[in-house]
Amino acid sequence: MTKDSSTMYNIAKDRYGSLGVDVEKSLNLLKGISLSLHCWQGDDVGGFEHDGATLNGGGIQVTGNYPGKARTIDELRMDLGKVYSLIPGRHRLNLHASYADFSASKFVDRDSIEPRHFQSWLDWSLNQELSLDFNSTFFSHPKAHGMTLASKDKGIRDFWIEHAKRCRTIGSYFGEKQNSPCIHNIWIADGMKDIPADRRGYREILVRSLDEILRENISRAYLKDAVESKVFGIGSESYVVGSHEFYLGYAATRKTLLCLDMGHFHPTESVADKISSTLLFIDEILLHVSRGVRWDSDHVVIFNDDLLNLALEIVRSGALPKIHIGLDFFDGSMNRVGAWAIGSRATLKALLFALLEPQEKLIQYEDAGNYFGRLALMEELKSLPFGAVWDYYCESSGVVTDAELIDTVLEYEKNVTAKRG
Repeated sequence: MTKDSSTMYNIAKDRYGSLGVDVEKSLNLLKGISLSLHCWQGDDVGGFEHDGATLNGGGIQVTGNYPGKARTIDELRMDLGKVYSLIPGRHRLNLHASYADFSASKFVDRDSIEPRHFQSWLDWSLNQELSLDFNSTFFSHPKAHGMTLASKDKGIRDFWIEHAKRCRTIGSYFGEKQNSPCIHNIWIADGMKDIPADRRGYREILVRSLDEILRENISRAYLKDAVESKVFGIGSESYVVGSHEFYLGYAATRKTLLCLDMGHFHPTESVADKISSTLLFIDEILLHVSRGVRWDSDHVVIFNDDLLNLALEIVRSGALPKIHIGLDFFDGSMNRVGAWAIGSRATLKALLFALLEPQEKLIQYEDAGNYFGRLALMEELKSLPFGAVWDYYCESSGVVTDAELIDTVLEYEKNVTAKRG
């Protein structure tokens, strides 16, 4: 650590201390927060079920064709290793079922996958001292061009029910071996482009499908199931079966986690505002941190007002152990390792900013009806030397600062990804 950065940190520490903030305590809390990085940023949501697999429908679209994307599992793991080296703290990996490794076995369809098809991922993650989370994959498949779990076709429906059951088994296996619960998330694109005539019917089917999937009682020490809503998607502009209201009710009555994705609501809705209400009725929340531009476009997460407000509410809720933070964005138009790093670091910065907030003083102003004082202090915080604390955290964690990030990523591109053709 340089003398200048240490000096700047001490100045920042004193400044925050004058407001009653213990900076070292805040940094220790940040060290205990693990982000679940999404594997699909590195290969444009292609997966490895087949050679040259690409994203194919299901309400998701990746734009851009920047050279150097991961083409194999080994290349994806190499890129992930680089990303983790650019992020302070100890984090997790969020894996989709379409990333199975069939290199040592014969290919099987998604209704037949087993833990052995993900053993190499588990071995790698344990070697990297990472924990795995998991997602059933209900897109990029011939049987995902219409409804899946809400399908009126029993054959289609049963295929996807069996897939999700097997994903729960795989996730439970991860949780047992890594000694940390695996978060298993269920998101489906089921919906309609134009006005449906049977909204209720599809939702009744979805309830029955989900109940069948969750019928086996698996210890929460190994697996925690989450359900994820959406307001609309590509090809489902008029109707999504798994709406927010649907899954809010389902999670509350079935005791699952509720996944709130920042891109899955109307642009004027605040996911931050949903946290305190949700936690009154649901034990735990899974967040998918994303950035929508005009729609659910999964842009790279940046340190903007939406992210900052989310982080502030996470901390203000006083329920950090009940909130699981995953990332969910993908951009094929830029260096993918750099995109991963930007989004991950922005999320951690926002959480640090929130942890440095003098909550006690703000609440004192609020309880006294001194709303001027509350707002004035919130404004003052925006110009405090927060960046000096972030730089100190990066350097003390052996990670590059923001000023060093660009050159570090471009050097990796020059030596590794640019040679992929």
